[in-house]
Amino acid sequence: MLDTAKIRADFPILATEAYPGVPLIYLDNAASSQKPTAVIEAMDSYYRNHHANVHRGIHRLSEVATNQYEGAREKVARFINAPDSSQVIWLRNATEGFNLVAYTWGRANIQAGDEILLTEMEHHANLVPWQMLAEEKGAILRFIPFKEDSTLDLSDLPNLLTEKTKLFSFTAMSNVFGTVNPTKELVKAGHAVGAVVMVDAAQSVPHMPVDVQDLDCDFLAFSGHKMLGPTGIGVLYGKRELLESMPPFMAGGDMIRRVGLEKSTWNDLPWKFEAGTPSIVEAIGLGAAIDYLTELGMDNIHAYEQFITNYALEALSEVPGLTIYGPPAAQKGGVAAFTIKGVHPHDIAELVDKDGIAIRAGHHCAMPLHKKLGIAATARASFYVHTTTDEVDKLVESLNRVRRIFRL
Repeated sequence: MLDTAKIRADFPILATEAYPGVPLIYLDNAASSQKPTAVIEAMDSYYRNHHANVHRGIHRLSEVATNQYEGAREKVARFINAPDSSQVIWLRNATEGFNLVAYTWGRANIQAGDEILLTEMEHHANLVPWQMLAEEKGAILRFIPFKEDSTLDLSDLPNLLTEKTKLFSFTAMSNVFGTVNPTKELVKAGHAVGAVVMVDAAQSVPHMPVDVQDLDCDFLAFSGHKMLGPTGIGVLYGKRELLESMPPFMAGGDMIRRVGLEKSTWNDLPWKFEAGTPSIVEAIGLGAAIDYLTELGMDNIHAYEQFITNYALEALSEVPGLTIYGPPAAQKGGVAAFTIKGVHPHDIAELVDKDGIAIRAGHHCAMPLHKKLGIAATARASFYVHTTTDEVDKLVESLNRVRRIFRL
């Protein structure tokens, strides 16, 4: 288990107040995580001591910046066990990863009548790009439904995943239910019919061990800001043969080998997909976040989050009129989405905020999921390495106060 008191001391924002005299309780980690001092200091040191553009200079500052920037890419590769760091493409966020694959691999390989298989629990980032591609190409979208227990209904998978399926893209962990899907088995099923398989790992990579070689996925995308790193940096992993076959996503400097007035040739991986001055300090910050997570140990992080999630689910279940969405803690990540009968989720979030508690309210970029549930929104508390049982207890106290305010 983790030493949460020691960990909390590493996060400056956790020692602040949401309002005068009201300590901050941050339970919105699935949306974006807070940053430890190690990440903040790594980025500050770069700007104070080493800033220069990368790849393009032979002076000392540029060489140091390049080494730190590419060193962060190496850290990512080791963290997800990529075969080589050249298969790690820097992005702004996971959303850009789905768009990159849709615009490059998708436009070149998806034809009229082809099928793209998704699930009903997808984040909009893993839905809208494929909708646009399907409309452009005349392809067909199909969906694996979820059951009442918030897990995928795989009973009809042989009819949904067929030789017509050219792409199978799904989330490893739902950002609403917290459901951890059987990623390795789904990848294997996709490959059995010849489909290319992409994994949305935005919620899984920050919270549990992820090994892309073991999963055997073709593409995998995640964001830095959900795993203690800064905003503006994300990762696309891809198998080499696919990445090499794909055209560039954007054009400009650094993604080229030679440029003439009428024709250009492209750089090697990974730089073929990284046009222009990149997010240098953000990559360095993500590298520092990976160092921090690695020191804690991803197995330890996952075990602690299962503990704190189980505690939270049991505590929340004692609140009258509260409905929790998602499977038991053993089948999910550190997420608890819920509603309280008679109170809109936005009102819940606004009122608990007065007690210093930051939670999410809305459709969480998963409108089709909520539509199937027959509700417009949920409130969502999400946990991380610094969440304590005391914070969960304070959330429950605040929710009971919400009920009193509404005279429930």
